[in-house]
Amino acid sequence: MGWASELLVVMSWLCVVGCARGIGANWGTQASHPLPPSTVVQLLKDNGIQKAKLFDADDRVLSALANSGIQVMVGIPNDMLASLASDHKAAERWVAKNVSDYVHDGVDIRFVAVGNEPFLETYNGSFLQTTYPALQNIQAALDAAGLSNQVKTTVPLNADVYRSVTGKPSDGDFRSNIHDLMLSIVKFLSDNGAPFTANIYPFISLYEDPNFPVDYAFFDGYSSPIVDGSFTYTNVFDANHDTLVAALQRNGFGNVSIIVGEIGWPTDGNMNANQQLAQRFNQGFMNHVSSGNGTPLRPGPIDAYLFSLVDEDEKSIQPGNFERHWGVFAYDGSPKYELDLRSTTEAAAAAAVANSSSLVGAKNIKYLERKWCVLKPSVSLDDAEIAPSVSYACENADCSSLGYKTACSDLDAQGNISYAFNSYYQKNDQDNRACGFSGLATVTEKDPSTSTCKFDIMIDAEAAESWKARTLTQLNLLWCIVLPVIVTFV
Repeated sequence: MGWASELLVVMSWLCVVGCARGIGANWGTQASHPLPPSTVVQLLKDNGIQKAKLFDADDRVLSALANSGIQVMVGIPNDMLASLASDHKAAERWVAKNVSDYVHDGVDIRFVAVGNEPFLETYNGSFLQTTYPALQNIQAALDAAGLSNQVKTTVPLNADVYRSVTGKPSDGDFRSNIHDLMLSIVKFLSDNGAPFTANIYPFISLYEDPNFPVDYAFFDGYSSPIVDGSFTYTNVFDANHDTLVAALQRNGFGNVSIIVGEIGWPTDGNMNANQQLAQRFNQGFMNHVSSGNGTPLRPGPIDAYLFSLVDEDEKSIQPGNFERHWGVFAYDGSPKYELDLRSTTEAAAAAAVANSSSLVGAKNIKYLERKWCVLKPSVSLDDAEIAPSVSYACENADCSSLGYKTACSDLDAQGNISYAFNSYYQKNDQDNRACGFSGLATVTEKDPSTSTCKFDIMIDAEAAESWKARTLTQLNLLWCIVLPVIVTFV
């Protein structure tokens, strides 16, 4: 083996070590004007995010990840579980189309997420009969395709699948009504060397319980920690995580690895969802990960995916208006706040990614024209058409920033109406017909935003893709000119 080959082996090994400990991010696509996949891939790379967790197998997204160096967890939506559970041939076709083909094309797929939080109590048992058989069939399909050593199956589960009756992590066990099913799944994961994936949300603890101690949700100290034997828990993440560890240990699976599939903090849509608390939580978590200390019951590196990368304005708000605001980046890929994503294990590579701890925003974003749709100043606020017009706009666009102690709570009545109208107008690509509202609205070139409430202008995804196509054409042309010169000198 020559020195170049040896160097390549060493670099590959270092990449594996670094990638295994690097932070990941959830990449959702439920947006009316999503960033082009190539732009998102560059955003991941520019910020040193080495792993991406997807919720489906979108061709444009997976194709953009080819040869990117980013590890991928590809997802299977819950509504596909029944067909995959009942037909092993369907599972083989899914793996062939959504795993094998992309691996062959250079996508570094490491995991298949079978379902997404399928055992949520709010689903009323809809997926209890199909998740495990689907998991088995997908694993068998990976085996048949010769991919089982590279690609592992897992089931991202909400933290409500385990609990502690006493509140102490050491008393953790799986939920009684799914206990046997969980043990079957955990044994299957263990037998196949696959991880248990848990989504942990301290924000939800605070959202659902008004008496939940706020400081316990964060990582910078809590005056009344939980003492559990020889261990002390000063934050709810460690306590929640170790409740899962204890549940695994209690049932004989203490060696199963754990992935934190989702963790984060939203920036809007609720009184506790803002940029200050999101920055406090996410930076605290990154510092916790960087320490390498792990949790009391599971010392060592924490494998986690931040939730989420970019805001999604078409997500369901049934759980709460905050659902559309989990992104570390805004809808256009702009950073919302300062966040250092570099871990201590990445110190040597950090300089190559960035010279500071600041997030790097998406590049070459093209926006629609600088114009907004607002309520006509001449219209009376008592006009009978206003209420149904606002309801229609909010039902068909995004008004999740309007409400008590949200980013746009400082708006007056006219501002609230204008915000709703503009949201609908922008979502419909500034079509003049989308700024009618029975003659109540008008288009303006004066930005109606306030110091805290931004009236967004949507990105022009078409223009962004055109720019990329032009750039690739120019690069290809340049390569055609340079290559003969290189060959000549070689």
